[in-house]
Amino acid sequence: PCKNNLGFTMTTLDHLRKLTTVVADTGDLDSIKKHQPQDATTNPSLLFAVAKLPHYEPYIRKAMEGNENNVSAGLEQLSVNVAKEILSIIPGRVSVEVAARLSFDTQATIDSAHRILHLFAKEGIDKDRILIKIAATWEGIKAAEALEKEGIHCNLTLLFSFAQAVACAQAKVTLISPFVGRILDWHKQQRGVDHIPAQEDPGVLSVTQIYHYYKKFGYPTEIMGASFRNVGEIIELAGCDLLTISPALLSELQEFNLALVPKLSVEAAQNVEIQQLSLDEKSFRWMLNEDAMATEKLSEGIRKFHADTLQLIELLKKKGFSANQ
Repeated sequence: PCKNNLGFTMTTLDHLRKLTTVVADTGDLDSIKKHQPQDATTNPSLLFAVAKLPHYEPYIRKAMEGNENNVSAGLEQLSVNVAKEILSIIPGRVSVEVAARLSFDTQATIDSAHRILHLFAKEGIDKDRILIKIAATWEGIKAAEALEKEGIHCNLTLLFSFAQAVACAQAKVTLISPFVGRILDWHKQQRGVDHIPAQEDPGVLSVTQIYHYYKKFGYPTEIMGASFRNVGEIIELAGCDLLTISPALLSELQEFNLALVPKLSVEAAQNVEIQQLSLDEKSFRWMLNEDAMATEKLSEGIRKFHADTLQLIELLKKKGFSANQ
């Protein structure tokens, strides 16, 4: 165990914070207050989870005001209400997700981003504290590219492949969220195994490849590893720009006193043999299509986020919303 300057024993989470920006993967305010992350991220699944909690009733009620007949507007307002509270706790940024049903509509994604930022502006919140979260489809990446040119920061989510990462870098998006654990889930199922060591974890290897590519060729897009299944994955990605971690795994990291060393570094990336790519729509779609895991997990992720949104709509209807989207 290591001690800090005041003589207190440092936890593994303390060590991780020295190497990587830690983000809370939750919309639960109590958990965010407890773990004090730099940034936070939300998505439809997390919003649905917190909307069921009794003490979130005021946020739902406020979102309903004036939006009784437009549930899409109500959902955007609810996202903003929860994000505003999160921003009052954390020093950094919060990610707010565009509806999954817009994942293949570039213009509708851009329009939704503008509406969300308008709601934040009405609350006096600067757009630099907001990341618009968009699924990393070709259409989503193109929407993000247009938004970034306006100075609107984007977080490209549901990212499972090198093709998606390359296209996001070309589009000059602010940040990507590669889903480490969901990649692992797919490979475990394919191999018929219950465990893959963290050093061989396909999700860890995917983020490592993306990190090396971005740093070797000087892309400013930040990499935020996401969707972790165990602390081993997190430890193997120490040094990554950001890691968004669930409350359960944050608590686990606080229970250990393991000193960490950076597994990823800009210096090491310079020595990696890797070829720079340039993808247009056809080559992107082909490269993604050739990656069965990424193709399946991207479409599955969009479906799951949409399913959770529909469940959230049902919950809101019980509280007075109409079904009109």
